[in-house]
Amino acid sequence: MLEHDPGGRLLAIKNVTGSEEFFQGHFPGAPVMPGVLIMESLAQAAGIWLLQEAADPAALEVQLVGIDGAKFRRPVVPGDRLQLEVVVLRRRRGLVRVRGSVTSGEQRVAEAELLLKAVAVSQPSVHPSARIAPGAVLGPDVLVGAYAIVGPAVRLGARTRVDSHAVVDGDTELGADNHLFPFCSVGLAPQDKKYHGERTRLELGDGNVIRECVTIQPGTEHGGGVTRIGSRNLFMAYAHVAHDCFVGNDTIFTNGATLAGHVAVEDHAIIGAFSAVHQFSRVGAHAFVGGYTVATKDVLPFSKTVGNPACLFGANVIGLERRGFSAERIAAIRRAFRTLLQSGLNVSDAVAQLEREAPDEDVRGLVEFIKSSKRGVISKRRRSSNGDETT
Repeated sequence: MLEHDPGGRLLAIKNVTGSEEFFQGHFPGAPVMPGVLIMESLAQAAGIWLLQEAADPAALEVQLVGIDGAKFRRPVVPGDRLQLEVVVLRRRRGLVRVRGSVTSGEQRVAEAELLLKAVAVSQPSVHPSARIAPGAVLGPDVLVGAYAIVGPAVRLGARTRVDSHAVVDGDTELGADNHLFPFCSVGLAPQDKKYHGERTRLELGDGNVIRECVTIQPGTEHGGGVTRIGSRNLFMAYAHVAHDCFVGNDTIFTNGATLAGHVAVEDHAIIGAFSAVHQFSRVGAHAFVGGYTVATKDVLPFSKTVGNPACLFGANVIGLERRGFSAERIAAIRRAFRTLLQSGLNVSDAVAQLEREAPDEDVRGLVEFIKSSKRGVISKRRRSSNGDETT
Protein backbone atom coordinates (compact mmCIF):
# COMPACT_ATOMS: atom_id res chain seq x y z
CA MET A 1 0.00 0.00 0.00
CA LEU A 2 1.23 3.46 -0.90
CA GLU A 3 -1.69 5.60 0.26
CA HIS A 4 -4.73 5.00 2.42
CA ASP A 5 -7.51 7.52 2.83
CA PRO A 6 -10.18 6.41 5.33
CA GLY A 7 -12.58 8.65 3.47
CA GLY A 8 -12.65 6.31 0.49
CA ARG A 9 -9.42 5.86 -1.46
CA LEU A 10 -6.51 3.43 -1.51
CA LEU A 11 -3.39 3.25 -3.70
CA ALA A 12 -1.28 0.09 -3.91
CA ILE A 13 1.28 -1.52 -6.18
CA LYS A 14 1.70 -5.01 -7.57
CA ASN A 15 5.07 -6.08 -8.97
CA VAL A 16 4.54 -8.72 -11.67
CA THR A 17 7.42 -11.21 -11.77
CA GLY A 18 8.11 -14.01 -14.24
CA SER A 19 8.26 -16.58 -11.43
CA GLU A 20 4.52 -16.35 -10.66
CA GLU A 21 2.72 -19.66 -11.16
CA PHE A 22 0.02 -18.41 -13.50
CA PHE A 23 2.56 -17.61 -16.22
CA GLN A 24 3.52 -21.28 -16.57
CA GLY A 25 0.41 -22.25 -18.51
CA HIS A 26 -0.89 -18.91 -19.72
CA PHE A 27 0.33 -18.50 -23.32
CA PRO A 28 3.68 -20.34 -23.08
CA GLY A 29 6.36 -18.41 -24.90
CA ALA A 30 4.38 -15.19 -24.61
CA PRO A 31 3.43 -14.91 -20.90
CA VAL A 32 0.46 -12.67 -20.14
CA MET A 33 -1.19 -12.05 -16.76
CA PRO A 34 -4.79 -13.34 -16.92
CA GLY A 35 -7.44 -10.62 -16.79
CA VAL A 36 -9.23 -12.37 -13.95
CA LEU A 37 -6.11 -12.00 -11.79
CA ILE A 38 -5.89 -8.30 -12.61
CA MET A 39 -9.44 -8.01 -11.28
CA GLU A 40 -8.41 -10.11 -8.27
CA SER A 41 -5.61 -7.61 -7.55
CA LEU A 42 -8.12 -4.77 -7.55
CA ALA A 43 -10.48 -6.75 -5.33
CA GLN A 44 -7.69 -7.41 -2.82
CA ALA A 45 -6.77 -3.74 -2.76
CA ALA A 46 -10.42 -2.85 -2.15
CA GLY A 47 -10.59 -5.51 0.55
CA ILE A 48 -7.62 -3.97 2.34
CA TRP A 49 -9.43 -0.62 2.46
CA LEU A 50 -12.64 -2.26 3.64
CA LEU A 51 -10.93 -4.14 6.50
CA GLN A 52 -8.97 -1.13 7.79
CA GLU A 53 -12.00 0.15 9.66
CA ALA A 54 -12.98 -3.26 11.13
CA ALA A 55 -12.50 -3.81 14.86
CA ASP A 56 -11.30 -7.39 14.21
CA PRO A 57 -10.28 -7.90 10.56
CA ALA A 58 -9.50 -11.58 11.19
CA ALA A 59 -13.18 -12.19 11.97
CA LEU A 60 -14.27 -10.92 8.55
CA GLU A 61 -14.03 -12.23 5.01
CA VAL A 62 -14.28 -9.92 2.01
CA GLN A 63 -16.34 -11.39 -0.82
CA LEU A 64 -16.36 -10.14 -4.39
CA VAL A 65 -20.02 -9.97 -5.37
CA GLY A 66 -19.84 -8.47 -8.86
CA ILE A 67 -17.72 -6.86 -11.59
CA ASP A 68 -19.21 -4.26 -13.91
CA GLY A 69 -17.78 -2.46 -16.91
CA ALA A 70 -14.44 -4.26 -16.94
CA LYS A 71 -12.12 -3.05 -19.69
CA PHE A 72 -8.61 -4.24 -20.51
CA ARG A 73 -6.42 -1.74 -22.38
CA ARG A 74 -3.18 -3.64 -22.82
CA PRO A 75 -1.56 -6.96 -21.73
CA VAL A 76 0.33 -7.26 -18.47
CA VAL A 77 3.66 -9.08 -18.81
CA PRO A 78 6.52 -10.04 -16.46
CA GLY A 79 8.38 -6.99 -15.25
CA ASP A 80 5.38 -4.66 -15.15
CA ARG A 81 4.78 -2.62 -12.02
CA LEU A 82 1.05 -2.15 -11.60
CA GLN A 83 -0.44 0.76 -9.71
CA LEU A 84 -3.85 -0.11 -8.30
CA GLU A 85 -6.19 2.72 -7.38
CA VAL A 86 -9.48 2.07 -5.61
CA VAL A 87 -12.07 4.82 -5.01
CA VAL A 88 -15.20 4.12 -2.98
CA LEU A 89 -18.36 5.18 -4.84
CA ARG A 90 -21.07 4.28 -2.36
CA ARG A 91 -21.99 2.00 0.54
CA ARG A 92 -25.38 0.49 1.18
CA ARG A 93 -26.64 -2.37 3.39
CA GLY A 94 -23.22 -3.87 3.92
CA LEU A 95 -22.28 -3.63 0.23
CA VAL A 96 -19.49 -1.41 -1.06
CA ARG A 97 -19.15 -0.32 -4.69
CA VAL A 98 -15.71 0.88 -5.77
CA ARG A 99 -14.13 2.10 -8.95
CA GLY A 100 -10.80 0.48 -9.65
CA SER A 101 -8.14 1.38 -12.18
CA VAL A 102 -4.83 -0.24 -13.03
CA THR A 103 -1.93 1.57 -14.66
CA SER A 104 1.63 0.65 -15.59
CA GLY A 105 3.78 3.73 -15.89
CA GLU A 106 1.81 6.20 -17.97
CA GLN A 107 -0.34 3.51 -19.61
CA ARG A 108 -3.84 2.53 -18.50
CA VAL A 109 -4.03 -1.28 -18.18
CA ALA A 110 -7.54 -2.02 -16.92
CA GLU A 111 -10.54 -0.56 -15.13
CA ALA A 112 -13.78 -1.81 -13.60
CA GLU A 113 -16.39 -1.22 -10.93
CA LEU A 114 -16.39 -3.83 -8.17
CA LEU A 115 -19.10 -4.74 -5.68
CA LEU A 116 -17.87 -6.20 -2.39
CA LYS A 117 -19.17 -7.11 1.03
CA ALA A 118 -17.59 -8.12 4.33
CA VAL A 119 -19.15 -11.11 6.10
CA ALA A 120 -18.38 -12.72 9.43
CA VAL A 121 -16.16 -15.80 9.21
CA SER A 122 -17.68 -18.86 10.85
CA GLN A 123 -15.43 -20.01 13.65
CA PRO A 124 -14.62 -23.62 14.54
CA SER A 125 -16.11 -25.11 17.68
CA VAL A 126 -13.59 -26.93 19.87
CA HIS A 127 -14.45 -28.76 23.09
CA PRO A 128 -12.41 -27.46 26.05
CA SER A 129 -10.85 -30.88 26.63
CA ALA A 130 -9.67 -31.29 23.02
CA ARG A 131 -6.01 -30.70 22.20
CA ILE A 132 -5.37 -28.55 19.13
CA ALA A 133 -1.65 -28.13 18.51
CA PRO A 134 -0.28 -24.71 17.52
CA GLY A 135 -0.03 -24.59 13.76
CA ALA A 136 -3.14 -26.66 13.06
CA VAL A 137 -5.58 -25.01 10.64
CA LEU A 138 -9.30 -25.43 11.27
CA GLY A 139 -11.69 -24.27 8.59
CA PRO A 140 -15.09 -22.60 9.10
CA ASP A 141 -17.65 -24.52 11.15
CA VAL A 142 -15.24 -27.33 12.07
CA LEU A 143 -16.34 -29.27 15.18
CA VAL A 144 -13.78 -30.95 17.44
CA GLY A 145 -15.15 -33.15 20.21
CA ALA A 146 -14.02 -34.01 23.73
CA TYR A 147 -10.47 -35.33 24.13
CA ALA A 148 -9.83 -35.32 20.40
CA ILE A 149 -6.26 -34.56 19.30
CA VAL A 150 -5.31 -32.52 16.22
CA GLY A 151 -1.62 -32.29 15.34
CA PRO A 152 0.38 -29.19 14.38
CA ALA A 153 0.54 -29.89 10.62
CA VAL A 154 -3.13 -30.84 10.20
CA ARG A 155 -5.52 -28.86 8.02
CA LEU A 156 -9.25 -29.52 8.46
CA GLY A 157 -11.65 -28.28 5.78
CA ALA A 158 -14.92 -26.48 6.37
CA ARG A 159 -17.62 -28.28 8.35
CA THR A 160 -15.40 -31.27 9.09
CA ARG A 161 -16.30 -33.01 12.33
CA VAL A 162 -13.77 -34.74 14.59
CA ASP A 163 -15.60 -36.68 17.28
CA SER A 164 -14.41 -37.44 20.80
CA HIS A 165 -11.11 -39.29 21.24
CA ALA A 166 -10.30 -39.24 17.51
CA VAL A 167 -6.68 -38.50 16.59
CA VAL A 168 -5.55 -36.61 13.48
CA ASP A 169 -1.83 -36.05 13.16
CA GLY A 170 1.05 -35.82 10.69
CA ASP A 171 1.12 -33.72 7.53
CA THR A 172 -2.56 -34.37 6.91
CA GLU A 173 -5.07 -32.36 4.91
CA LEU A 174 -8.81 -33.03 4.90
CA GLY A 175 -11.30 -31.31 2.62
CA ALA A 176 -14.78 -30.18 3.59
CA ASP A 177 -17.61 -32.10 5.28
CA ASN A 178 -15.62 -35.09 6.51
CA HIS A 179 -16.76 -36.92 9.65
CA LEU A 180 -14.26 -38.71 11.89
CA PHE A 181 -15.89 -40.93 14.50
CA PRO A 182 -14.52 -41.74 17.97
CA PHE A 183 -11.19 -43.54 18.33
CA CYS A 184 -10.21 -43.41 14.67
CA SER A 185 -6.55 -42.71 13.89
CA VAL A 186 -5.80 -40.60 10.82
CA GLY A 187 -2.35 -39.54 9.68
CA LEU A 188 -0.16 -41.18 12.31
CA ALA A 189 3.18 -42.73 11.30
CA PRO A 190 2.92 -45.63 8.84
CA GLN A 191 3.46 -49.24 9.95
CA ASP A 192 6.55 -49.66 7.81
CA LYS A 193 9.95 -50.62 9.27
CA LYS A 194 11.66 -48.56 6.56
CA TYR A 195 9.96 -45.40 7.83
CA HIS A 196 12.21 -43.28 10.05
CA GLY A 197 10.22 -40.11 10.59
CA GLU A 198 10.46 -38.57 7.12
CA ARG A 199 7.94 -35.83 6.29
CA THR A 200 5.24 -37.55 4.22
CA ARG A 201 1.62 -36.69 3.56
CA LEU A 202 -1.97 -37.86 3.80
CA GLU A 203 -4.63 -36.16 1.68
CA LEU A 204 -8.39 -36.70 1.87
CA GLY A 205 -11.07 -35.06 -0.22
CA ASP A 206 -14.60 -34.06 0.81
CA GLY A 207 -17.46 -35.85 2.49
CA ASN A 208 -15.64 -38.96 3.73
CA VAL A 209 -17.04 -40.91 6.68
CA ILE A 210 -14.39 -42.55 8.88
CA ARG A 211 -16.00 -44.75 11.51
CA GLU A 212 -14.78 -46.01 14.87
CA CYS A 213 -11.22 -47.40 15.14
CA VAL A 214 -10.39 -46.92 11.45
CA THR A 215 -6.67 -46.37 10.77
CA ILE A 216 -5.46 -44.39 7.74
CA GLN A 217 -1.73 -43.78 7.34
CA PRO A 218 0.40 -41.37 5.29
CA GLY A 219 2.87 -42.28 2.59
CA THR A 220 6.52 -43.26 2.90
CA GLU A 221 9.57 -41.74 1.28
CA HIS A 222 10.33 -44.79 -0.85
CA GLY A 223 6.68 -45.20 -1.86
CA GLY A 224 5.98 -41.75 -3.28
CA GLY A 225 5.50 -39.85 -0.04
CA VAL A 226 1.70 -39.58 -0.06
CA THR A 227 -1.45 -41.55 0.66
CA ARG A 228 -4.31 -40.00 -1.27
CA ILE A 229 -8.04 -40.58 -0.71
CA GLY A 230 -10.81 -39.01 -2.78
CA SER A 231 -14.31 -37.96 -1.74
CA ARG A 232 -17.52 -39.50 -0.39
CA ASN A 233 -15.90 -42.73 0.77
CA LEU A 234 -17.23 -44.78 3.69
CA PHE A 235 -14.73 -46.53 5.95
CA MET A 236 -16.61 -48.75 8.39
CA ALA A 237 -15.26 -49.70 11.82
CA TYR A 238 -11.74 -51.15 12.02
CA ALA A 239 -10.97 -50.69 8.32
CA HIS A 240 -7.31 -50.01 7.57
CA VAL A 241 -5.60 -48.09 4.75
CA ALA A 242 -1.84 -48.49 4.83
CA HIS A 243 0.91 -46.22 3.49
CA ASP A 244 1.15 -45.02 -0.11
CA CYS A 245 -2.35 -46.14 -1.07
CA PHE A 246 -4.66 -44.45 -3.53
CA VAL A 247 -8.43 -44.60 -2.98
CA GLY A 248 -10.80 -43.00 -5.47
CA ASN A 249 -14.31 -41.69 -4.89
CA ASP A 250 -17.54 -43.28 -3.61
CA THR A 251 -15.94 -46.48 -2.32
CA ILE A 252 -17.10 -48.56 0.65
CA PHE A 253 -14.76 -50.36 3.04
CA THR A 254 -16.83 -52.61 5.26
CA ASN A 255 -15.80 -53.65 8.77
CA GLY A 256 -12.22 -54.80 9.04
CA ALA A 257 -11.38 -54.36 5.35
CA THR A 258 -7.63 -53.94 4.97
CA LEU A 259 -5.34 -52.49 2.32
CA ALA A 260 -1.64 -53.27 2.48
CA GLY A 261 0.79 -50.60 1.30
CA HIS A 262 0.84 -49.26 -2.27
CA VAL A 263 -2.68 -50.45 -3.13
CA ALA A 264 -4.94 -48.57 -5.56
CA VAL A 265 -8.74 -48.77 -5.24
CA GLU A 266 -10.73 -47.15 -8.04
CA ASP A 267 -14.10 -45.38 -7.89
CA HIS A 268 -17.24 -47.13 -6.62
CA ALA A 269 -15.42 -50.27 -5.49
CA ILE A 270 -16.64 -52.18 -2.41
CA ILE A 271 -14.20 -54.07 -0.15
CA GLY A 272 -16.05 -56.64 1.95
CA ALA A 273 -15.72 -57.31 5.66
CA PHE A 274 -12.36 -58.64 6.87
CA SER A 275 -10.98 -58.79 3.34
CA ALA A 276 -7.32 -58.10 2.62
CA VAL A 277 -5.73 -56.67 -0.51
CA HIS A 278 -2.07 -57.52 -1.10
CA GLN A 279 0.49 -54.72 -1.46
CA PHE A 280 0.97 -53.25 -4.94
CA SER A 281 -2.39 -54.71 -6.05
CA ARG A 282 -5.29 -52.80 -7.61
CA VAL A 283 -9.06 -53.00 -7.24
CA GLY A 284 -10.86 -51.82 -10.35
CA ALA A 285 -13.80 -49.44 -10.58
CA HIS A 286 -17.22 -50.84 -9.63
CA ALA A 287 -15.66 -54.07 -8.35
CA PHE A 288 -17.19 -56.01 -5.47
CA VAL A 289 -14.79 -57.89 -3.19
CA GLY A 290 -16.75 -60.26 -0.96
CA GLY A 291 -16.19 -60.76 2.76
CA TYR A 292 -13.09 -62.62 3.97
CA THR A 293 -11.46 -62.43 0.54
CA VAL A 294 -7.67 -62.46 0.15
CA ALA A 295 -6.78 -60.64 -3.06
CA THR A 296 -3.13 -61.23 -4.00
CA LYS A 297 -3.53 -59.98 -7.59
CA ASP A 298 -5.47 -57.17 -9.27
CA VAL A 299 -9.26 -57.32 -8.94
CA LEU A 300 -10.97 -56.68 -12.28
CA PRO A 301 -13.29 -53.69 -12.75
CA PHE A 302 -17.03 -54.52 -12.72
CA SER A 303 -16.29 -57.92 -11.18
CA LYS A 304 -17.49 -60.02 -8.24
CA THR A 305 -14.42 -61.52 -6.57
CA VAL A 306 -14.74 -63.67 -3.46
CA GLY A 307 -12.79 -66.23 -1.48
CA ASN A 308 -9.39 -67.40 -0.24
CA PRO A 309 -7.86 -67.97 -2.68
CA ALA A 310 -9.88 -65.35 -4.49
CA CYS A 311 -12.06 -66.50 -7.38
CA LEU A 312 -13.92 -64.57 -10.04
CA PHE A 313 -17.70 -64.84 -9.99
CA GLY A 314 -18.37 -62.82 -13.14
CA ALA A 315 -19.84 -59.34 -13.49
CA ASN A 316 -21.11 -57.34 -10.51
CA VAL A 317 -24.54 -57.00 -12.10
CA ILE A 318 -26.43 -55.93 -8.97
CA GLY A 319 -23.90 -53.25 -8.16
CA LEU A 320 -23.96 -51.91 -11.70
CA GLU A 321 -27.76 -51.76 -11.70
CA ARG A 322 -27.72 -49.85 -8.43
CA ARG A 323 -25.36 -47.31 -9.95
CA GLY A 324 -27.60 -46.66 -12.90
CA PHE A 325 -25.87 -48.63 -15.64
CA SER A 326 -28.18 -49.21 -18.59
CA ALA A 327 -29.19 -52.72 -19.63
CA GLU A 328 -27.07 -52.31 -22.78
CA ARG A 329 -23.93 -51.40 -20.82
CA ILE A 330 -24.41 -54.29 -18.42
CA ALA A 331 -25.00 -56.73 -21.30
CA ALA A 332 -21.74 -55.64 -22.96
CA ILE A 333 -19.82 -56.11 -19.69
CA ARG A 334 -21.36 -59.56 -19.16
CA ARG A 335 -20.38 -60.62 -22.69
CA ALA A 336 -16.81 -59.53 -21.97
CA PHE A 337 -16.72 -61.62 -18.80
CA ARG A 338 -18.08 -64.64 -20.67
CA THR A 339 -15.20 -64.24 -23.12
CA LEU A 340 -12.74 -64.10 -20.22
CA LEU A 341 -14.28 -66.98 -18.28
CA GLN A 342 -16.09 -69.33 -20.64
CA SER A 343 -14.37 -69.13 -24.03
CA GLY A 344 -11.61 -71.56 -23.14
CA LEU A 345 -9.03 -68.94 -24.04
CA ASN A 346 -6.23 -67.89 -21.74
CA VAL A 347 -6.33 -64.31 -20.50
CA SER A 348 -4.01 -62.93 -23.19
CA ASP A 349 -5.98 -64.52 -26.03
CA ALA A 350 -9.30 -63.48 -24.49
CA VAL A 351 -8.07 -59.88 -24.26
CA ALA A 352 -6.95 -60.00 -27.89
CA GLN A 353 -10.40 -61.23 -28.92
CA LEU A 354 -12.09 -58.44 -26.97
CA GLU A 355 -9.88 -55.89 -28.71
CA ARG A 356 -10.78 -57.31 -32.14
CA GLU A 357 -14.47 -57.00 -31.35
CA ALA A 358 -14.12 -53.19 -31.01
CA PRO A 359 -15.82 -53.11 -27.59
CA ASP A 360 -17.57 -50.15 -26.00
CA GLU A 361 -15.95 -47.78 -23.52
CA ASP A 362 -16.56 -49.96 -20.44
CA VAL A 363 -15.03 -53.03 -22.05
CA ARG A 364 -12.10 -51.01 -23.38
CA GLY A 365 -11.46 -49.89 -19.80
CA LEU A 366 -11.56 -53.52 -18.67
CA VAL A 367 -9.07 -54.49 -21.39
CA GLU A 368 -6.70 -51.64 -20.52
CA PHE A 369 -6.86 -52.59 -16.84
CA ILE A 370 -5.76 -56.14 -17.67
CA LYS A 371 -3.03 -55.03 -20.06
CA SER A 372 -1.59 -52.57 -17.53
CA SER A 373 -1.51 -55.07 -14.67
CA LYS A 374 1.90 -55.71 -13.13
CA ARG A 375 0.87 -58.44 -10.69
CA GLY A 376 -1.61 -60.18 -12.95
CA VAL A 377 -5.37 -60.25 -12.50
CA ILE A 378 -7.65 -62.56 -10.56
CA SER A 379 -9.23 -64.62 -13.32
CA LYS A 380 -9.66 -68.00 -11.66
CA ARG A 381 -13.28 -69.16 -11.87
CA ARG A 382 -15.22 -70.45 -8.93
CA ARG A 383 -15.62 -74.23 -8.75
CA SER A 384 -18.77 -75.88 -7.42
CA SER A 385 -18.73 -78.58 -4.77
CA ASN A 386 -18.62 -81.33 -7.43
CA GLY A 387 -15.58 -79.77 -9.11
CA ASP A 388 -17.35 -78.17 -12.06
CA GLU A 389 -16.50 -74.61 -12.97
CA THR A 390 -19.30 -72.08 -12.56
CA THR A 391 -19.77 -68.38 -13.08
